[in-house]
Amino acid sequence: MKPEPIYFDYAAATPLEPAVLEAMLPYLSSQFYNPSAQYSAALSVKADLLAAREKVAHWLGSRPSEIIFTAGGTEANNLAIHGVMRSHPEANMVVSSIEHSAALAPAQHYDVRQAAVQPTGIVDVDSLRAVIDDNTVLVSSMYANNEIGTIQPIKEISQVVATIKAARKRAGNHLPLYLHTDACQAPNYLDLHVARLGVDLMSLNGSKIYGPKQTGVLYVKGGISLMPLIDGGGQERGLRSGTENIAGAIGFATALDLVQQQRHDEVQRMQTLQDLFFKELKQRLPVAVTNGSLSRRLPNNVHITIPGSDNERLLIMLDQRGIMAAAGSACSASSQEASKVLTAIGLSEAAARSSLRFTMGRHTTQAHVHAAVETLLAVLA
Repeated sequence: MKPEPIYFDYAAATPLEPAVLEAMLPYLSSQFYNPSAQYSAALSVKADLLAAREKVAHWLGSRPSEIIFTAGGTEANNLAIHGVMRSHPEANMVVSSIEHSAALAPAQHYDVRQAAVQPTGIVDVDSLRAVIDDNTVLVSSMYANNEIGTIQPIKEISQVVATIKAARKRAGNHLPLYLHTDACQAPNYLDLHVARLGVDLMSLNGSKIYGPKQTGVLYVKGGISLMPLIDGGGQERGLRSGTENIAGAIGFATALDLVQQQRHDEVQRMQTLQDLFFKELKQRLPVAVTNGSLSRRLPNNVHITIPGSDNERLLIMLDQRGIMAAAGSACSASSQEASKVLTAIGLSEAAARSSLRFTMGRHTTQAHVHAAVETLLAVLA
C-alpha cells in the first residue's frame, strides 16, 4: 500500500489557504459584477477591489495606485522588463545569472548583460556594478532564488543603482535607471517594504503564498512609464486592460496579508525544521553537499547534491514511496538541460544532475523531515 504522500515542493506551488478560498467565494458566485459598471452592486465590487489593492500596498509600503494586479509572477516579470525596455529600445539591461526563466526569457529580447554570482549563490555586486554602463536602463535581480533559496543583497544593489543615478545626473545623462526584483519566493519569510529595499519594480506571485494560481502583482513606483503588454479598456492604470479578476485579486491580497502577518513565527518554525534536516543529512548522509549559502538562505529550502546519483531516478523512487520533492524549478522541469542556477554557481553538469531540492511549508512537521531523510537513505541503498 502506497504511504500517505508528504509534500516537499512548496517553492513550486502552495496549497490554497481555506481562509483565502472563503474570501474569494462570493466573487465567484453572487458578487460577479464588472467593477467598471455604474450600478451600485458593481460599484460595491469596485470598492472591494480597491480594498484589496490597499491591503497589498500596506505590506509593500506603497500607494495603492502603484499596485498592478497580474495573472502571476511570470506576467509581472514580463510587464516590468518589456514595459521598461520597449519604452527605451536603444538601451540595455542587466540581470543576474540565476534569475528565473520568467525574467531571463523576456530579457533575451534586448541587449542584456549578466552579472555573475558567487559560489554561494549570492549575486556578486562588484560584477553587477561593472556591467552597468551609461546606456543601462534596467537592473533585474531576484530577491530570493527559487532553486537554492539564496537571499540576494537587494539593498546593497539598490545603493549601487542610486550611486550610478546620482553620477549620471551630475554628468547630464538623463536616461533613467530602474531596479526590478522578482520577489515571488520572498513574502512568506522576508520584508517586502519597497522603500526599505530601494526597488522601483517588484513582482509577486499568488501561487507561492497559499493563494490562487494565475494571480500576482507588479509594484510600479509612481512616475515610471511602462509600455503595456495588453491594450484595451485601460484597466490597471492602462497597463493590463481587461475585466479585472476580482476573485483572484481578493484571494491574492488575503493570502499576502496572512503570510506577512505570520512570517516572523513561520521563519522561526521553518528554521527549526531546516536545522533538523541539515543535521540529519550531515549525520546520516555525509556525502551530500549543500548548495548555496547557509547564512543568507530562505528557511524552508534544503538543496543538496548527492555525488554519483541520478536526480530523475531518485525523484521517481521518492515519489513511489510518498515523498514529493524536486530537482529544481518546476517551470523548467521538462527541459533536458542542467539547471542554469547550479551551473552558474560552479557545479558541473554531472553534479547539477545529481541535485535535489526539498522545500518546506505551512504543513511540514518534524516527522515529515525524518521521513524524508529515511526514505532518501532507503532509495539510495
